[in-house]
Amino acid sequence: MSLSHTVGLLTHPDEEWEAIRNESESVSKLYFGHIFILALIPAAAAFYGTTQVGWQIGGSQVIRLTTGSALQLCALAYLAMLAGIYIIGKFIDFFAATYDVKESTPRGITLAAYTATPIFLLGVIAVYPNIWVNMAVGIAAIAYAVYLLYEGLPILMKIPEERGFMFASSVLTVGLVMFVGLLAISVVVWSMGVGPQYVS
Repeated sequence: MSLSHTVGLLTHPDEEWEAIRNESESVSKLYFGHIFILALIPAAAAFYGTTQVGWQIGGSQVIRLTTGSALQLCALAYLAMLAGIYIIGKFIDFFAATYDVKESTPRGITLAAYTATPIFLLGVIAVYPNIWVNMAVGIAAIAYAVYLLYEGLPILMKIPEERGFMFASSVLTVGLVMFVGLLAISVVVWSMGVGPQYVS
């Protein structure tokens, strides 16, 4: 199963990337065996954290979201994660010809999914919605995801490390642009009345 690679990516990523390359999973198996499950972690944690724990700004009272509002926002975030993996994966496949990848099997979604593993796992910190704690853990998760990207791309695509570095940098740029785009879309969605509703 896809989830069996999760621990390996955290403990011995090089060997695990080799194992992932040799498996050649289908996109449907990857989604059902890995992405759907792990993407639930940050979404469910955020739902619990924002409705049951809440957060404070300075010395103010604890702020919580209504159940309906939190469910709506967490569902949208979950769908955004699923779509984001697919879109970045397709960009990776599109860039493959530019970087002279000889592999005939598309590997983009596989690379995107497994690279996002630490972000999914450490998303559990959302059960405690403290901005400083969440930022620190989020930065650590993103840093390790970037490491997995640079380490795994040349292995998965069977290209030299120098070319892999440039390829991974292009993928990272696309990811950053998508993140900014997601923030812009969030502002538009909130302005349409889908924004957070707080417990009074």
